[in-house]
Amino acid sequence: MARTVAVVADRIAWEERRLIEAGPAQGLSVDWVNDESLCLGAADTTALHGYDAVLVRSRSYTRGGLVATLAEAAGLPVLNSARAINACENKALLRTVLRTAGIPVPDFRLVLSRKDFAKALQELGTPVVLKPIFGGMGKRVTLIRDSDIAHSVYDYVEDLGHAFEQACLVEPFLAGGSSVRCLVVGRELVGAAEFATAGTDWRNNAALGNHSSALAHDPDVVKIVDAVVGELGAGIYGIDLFRTGDGYVVNEVNHAPGFRAVAGATGVDIPAAVAAYVQELLA
Repeated sequence: MARTVAVVADRIAWEERRLIEAGPAQGLSVDWVNDESLCLGAADTTALHGYDAVLVRSRSYTRGGLVATLAEAAGLPVLNSARAINACENKALLRTVLRTAGIPVPDFRLVLSRKDFAKALQELGTPVVLKPIFGGMGKRVTLIRDSDIAHSVYDYVEDLGHAFEQACLVEPFLAGGSSVRCLVVGRELVGAAEFATAGTDWRNNAALGNHSSALAHDPDVVKIVDAVVGELGAGIYGIDLFRTGDGYVVNEVNHAPGFRAVAGATGVDIPAAVAAYVQELLA
């Protein structure tokens, strides 16, 4: 009898559809469960009752960790762990966790007010990147090249309605034009692709349509990926690296990674790898 897996997400995108399609070949029956219809909290997690495992792919920057926490409390196997998802959802928390573990991350400053912002500019100089702590897909990530316009840019942050939205990081701009997305399944690096900016957009993000190409085996990439997984635990991650003169640094770790670009660049059947890993956990 097929084991049942709930893919918890706000919608079915390309990745979720491929995961659902890949299940039967690995003896899995995979269903989409809308993360807006769970109403978790009861001890038997009614909406997830009967599933053998839960794969959290919520794109919200709060839902994933909450869903994973309550599903774990009900005794369900959850990918990724609540601890890992909570870290990935919060850029400041993630960078602190990784830096404490000795894993290189970009220099950064937490900005919660205009006074913080002014001090960050004074300490880091320009150009800098201003980015929300909770967010992804390159949205609201702003390159500030000139100190003369920095405070005008921050006006827009102050106009956001909630402190949740206003919490930001400021970091030095690492010029170079490319970044690396590493796809991890379990503890294995199954594929890596290099992204280069498309057109005039300086941001390296697959969601923005950047150009991607397969990355050859690089021991330095493997080393840093192994360190991240060693800290967060086995799971399914998109680990984004920047190259610097001193080696790679970890920019972000995505707990519900888009993998279409990496799959296309490398030819790796990532949905099959995910399904096989889930089946291995349930065996």
